[in-house]
Amino acid sequence: KAITPGEQAVQMASAVTATPGRVCSFEPSVWDDFFIHYEPQPLKTSEDCMRVKAQKLQEDVQMLFQTFTSVVQKMNLIDTLQRLGIDHLFEDQINTAMNEIHEKEFNSCSLYDVALRFRLLRESGLRVSPDVFSKFKGKDGSLSRDIISEPRGLLSLYNAAYLSIPGESELDEAVIFAGHHLESMRSSLNYPFSEQVKRNLEIPLPRTLKRLDAPYYIAEYQQEKAYNTTILELAKLDFNLLQRLHQEEIKAFCQWGNDLYEEVRLTYSRHRIVECYFWSYTEYHERHYGDARIILAKLLVLVTLLDDTFDMHATLEEGWKLNEAIQRWDESAITLLPEYLKGYFVRLMNTFREFEDELKPDHKYRVAYSRKAFQNLCKHYQQESEWFHSSHIPSFEDHVGHLRWYSDTICRFTYGYG
Repeated sequence: KAITPGEQAVQMASAVTATPGRVCSFEPSVWDDFFIHYEPQPLKTSEDCMRVKAQKLQEDVQMLFQTFTSVVQKMNLIDTLQRLGIDHLFEDQINTAMNEIHEKEFNSCSLYDVALRFRLLRESGLRVSPDVFSKFKGKDGSLSRDIISEPRGLLSLYNAAYLSIPGESELDEAVIFAGHHLESMRSSLNYPFSEQVKRNLEIPLPRTLKRLDAPYYIAEYQQEKAYNTTILELAKLDFNLLQRLHQEEIKAFCQWGNDLYEEVRLTYSRHRIVECYFWSYTEYHERHYGDARIILAKLLVLVTLLDDTFDMHATLEEGWKLNEAIQRWDESAITLLPEYLKGYFVRLMNTFREFEDELKPDHKYRVAYSRKAFQNLCKHYQQESEWFHSSHIPSFEDHVGHLRWYSDTICRFTYGYG
């Protein structure tokens, strides 16, 4: 007679002579109910007036895409809009301009311009070869020391080189070269450039959470000689309007999270409601992604509870039963579960139904993809649980495989509703 997965799991559990030790508990949330009770300062101007003004400024900035005719002008405009966090207002204009920049011949001898073009194109998914940096190399094939005297160019190169793909060793070398010389000259640089160098050495621009970096650049942009007052005013208005929206959202989301934790009563799990919203917010901060932002945040909370159940509390047999119930994805599977997991399973089913109800008819199919990703993630948590309970040390390849799959699952969650 063939052994069922459940019987196999029970046999494995009984074969383990001593259960490996687990962490006793997590630290409580540092936020507690802060955002539920938080009341932001009243705005000096009504939101309606701010939106009307922002719309007029947006139209004025759109005209710059017609006014600026050179590649360098358009590149700097796009870079400015992105770093100020208002590029989402000009997606069509930026896409058109990036295609023009990609198609036009570019022969600049400025390291700053060449590196900026390289970074913008790669961030847009457009092909560009690292050979564009050949003109800045010496006879031995390494970067020329002449470029050390151009700090802005060095920083532009440093950020661009972080967009390397496997096999582009010259870009990896550029990161080391530019990073070393930027670090050595930091103390002699003037504000605001010195602050930009400091931040980018800590976290390169391509890896920066753009929404978090925007307030810094808003303050720094007005210190630059060529700053545009219309662009700056729009950036401030847009940031404040979105911030007010996010404040309202996180208040409601924290209440939802508290109700969830109260209902499922998995007291061993992390209370990380604010952190889950923050994760989602950094992916989807734009106004029109409100539904995606909240759905992703809720998914992350549900994943946290699932992860902690396998890692912190469930026996091997209980983990198998939970995995089996989630693979079935039917309320009748609740009979498989121990009493303490039934509340979580019911809430999981209900939350996914709510997602489907909230989406437009032609978007409902996305919930099926999220459900499949959640089921697959649960399988991997169960595999890790079996390793743990049998004191098995997985190979490096096993670890990489699980990390790759976990990353892929989160990406499916992240981009499934955008």
